[in-house]
Amino acid sequence: MDVLYPRCCGRDVHKKTVAACLIISTAGPEPVKEVRLCRTLTADLLALADWLQEARCPHVAMESTGVSWRPVYHLLEGQCELLVVHAQPIKTVPGRTTDVKDAAWLAELLRHGLRRGRFIPSKPQRQLRERTRYRSPVVQDHARPLNRLQAVVEDAHLKLASVVTAIYGVSARAMLAAILDGQRDVETLAD
Repeated sequence: MDVLYPRCCGRDVHKKTVAACLIISTAGPEPVKEVRLCRTLTADLLALADWLQEARCPHVAMESTGVSWRPVYHLLEGQCELLVVHAQPIKTVPGRTTDVKDAAWLAELLRHGLRRGRFIPSKPQRQLRERTRYRSPVVQDHARPLNRLQAVVEDAHLKLASVVTAIYGVSARAMLAAILDGQRDVETLAD
C-alpha cells in the first residue's frame, strides 16, 4: 500500500491521558515508530507538541471522542495539519484494545491516507458558535422568572397583563408593590 504521509502521528485522546504514536518512514521496509504517553495538563500537551515539532511531523490524526480532543486541537492548531476523525471505525477493529494500540493504528491509517478528518470550523467561526450557543440559555434563564411571575399573577386572578404592556415594566411593578402593601382600590392602582 502506498505511503502518503512519511511522517505522521496518531493520537488517542482521553480525559486524563493522551497516547501518541509517531511514524517516520525509513529506507527499510519497516518504519520507525515512537510512542509517548502523557497527561492532558497544558504543560504536558505543550511538551508533546514540542516533540512533534522536533520530529518535523506535519500530519496528526486524533479521535473525536466527546470534547477531550479540543484542548489538544487548540494547542496544535497552526503548527501542523490536524485531522479529527470519528472514533467508531477505529474502535470496531478487533484486538485493538489499548490506547497505545489505538494511537498506532490511527497513525498507520493516516500514513496510508485511509482516514478523513471531520469538518472543524475556523477559529473565528468556532468562537461565534460558542457565543451564540451560550446566549440561548442565558435568554431562557432571563425569561423563566418573568414567565413564572406571569403565572403567579394569573393564579391570583390579577389580570395585570391586560392593563400593562409589560408585566415586568415600571408600572406593573409599582402596581404589584401597591397590591402587596394592601391597596385594593382599582382607581388608585391605575394611577
